[in-house]
Amino acid sequence: MHVDLYTYLYIMEQTETLVRSIIRGIQEKKGSKIAVADLSGINGTICRNFVICQGNSPAQVEAIAESVGDMVRKELHEKPAHVVGMENAQWVAMDYTDVLVHVFLPDVRTYYDLEHLWEDAPLTQIPDLD
Repeated sequence: MHVDLYTYLYIMEQTETLVRSIIRGIQEKKGSKIAVADLSGINGTICRNFVICQGNSPAQVEAIAESVGDMVRKELHEKPAHVVGMENAQWVAMDYTDVLVHVFLPDVRTYYDLEHLWEDAPLTQIPDLD
């Protein structure tokens, strides 16, 4: 598929807006260690960005995921295409097509180590709020 420059720039701007809204949703519930992996320059990836964070308990993981959903719906009028993992809330994945959100418990995050799964992707660490 070929897109012109203006369409490409529009898509990139929409994706960045979505990522910022997701981060606000995470921070609203004190999610920590937020990392954004930019997969847009890697051929064959399933999305443009991964947003990865963690909560300290299953209840917090669930609250973070719900906050992300609420924030994106309120700000951008979008819903995730799929959400999985809410039943045990150790790893919740939210699919916004161009952006996949992963909310982990710390030990589950360490085990799967998604940040290093895509070593070619530039990684941006978002400082925790106090």
